[in-house]
Amino acid sequence: MDDRYGTDVLATGWRQRGAKQVQTVPAEIDLVVEVAGDGFCGAVTRLEAGSVELEDGKGRRRVFPLGKGFLIDGEPVELVVPKAAPQGRRRTASGSFAVEEQRARVALPHRILVEGRHDAELVEKVWGADLRVEGVAVEYLEGVDRLPDLLRDEPPGPGRRYGVLVDHLVPGSKEQRIARAIEQGPHGRHMRIVGHPFIDVWQCVKPSSVGIRAWPEVPKGEEWKKGVCRRLGWPHAEQADTARAWQHILSKVTTFRDIEPALLGRVEELIDFVTAP
Repeated sequence: MDDRYGTDVLATGWRQRGAKQVQTVPAEIDLVVEVAGDGFCGAVTRLEAGSVELEDGKGRRRVFPLGKGFLIDGEPVELVVPKAAPQGRRRTASGSFAVEEQRARVALPHRILVEGRHDAELVEKVWGADLRVEGVAVEYLEGVDRLPDLLRDEPPGPGRRYGVLVDHLVPGSKEQRIARAIEQGPHGRHMRIVGHPFIDVWQCVKPSSVGIRAWPEVPKGEEWKKGVCRRLGWPHAEQADTARAWQHILSKVTTFRDIEPALLGRVEELIDFVTAP
């Protein structure tokens, strides 16, 4: 006759007998899981400090602790840190396959020019590895207004192509008028000027990556970066405060997935232009 209590009532593991084993699953990027507690369903976008970030079909992102409490096809699973990918398949932050054990090329005459320091830092964060392999340097202009002066002092030509990334390049803007005048001038054929619609490069980082619902609206006449910090409850009294705010924003960018498509496509276009044979 079966002894439902077992032969040794003091044996360890009696609580686990008969319990369903939960499968462990590596939290690979793009793996779709459901949170058992509240039904939130999304794809894995990032792993960081024992947490996993999920993005649902509407672009909303939430962060959860790694471990149990997730479902795949209705079955409970435990998400774990995936094993290191094979060395030959590592990707850069831009999504390109990394070129291993290759030293950066000596910088070519071609350049990508951006408006400010923050623009340059963001491009470096996402595309820096690719640009070093190609030997393309990124320089900042401190404003598109200074572009005509640079072209006069260091004009582009067949052996020196310039790709220019401009903030707030929208119809009727000052930026568009400057870009159009340059493109129609003698240097236009050796340049590619593109832009994004945002007021500042801060907005090129997806709000969900920063942990906010949206970038605040700041009225005309108010300093935009300070206005953003004020409305988000961040320190904003001094220049150092906005510098720290940007470093916080930049720290949230780990891959191209954290960047708005309006910027992604434009930077890729410039890289293709300046690296074309």
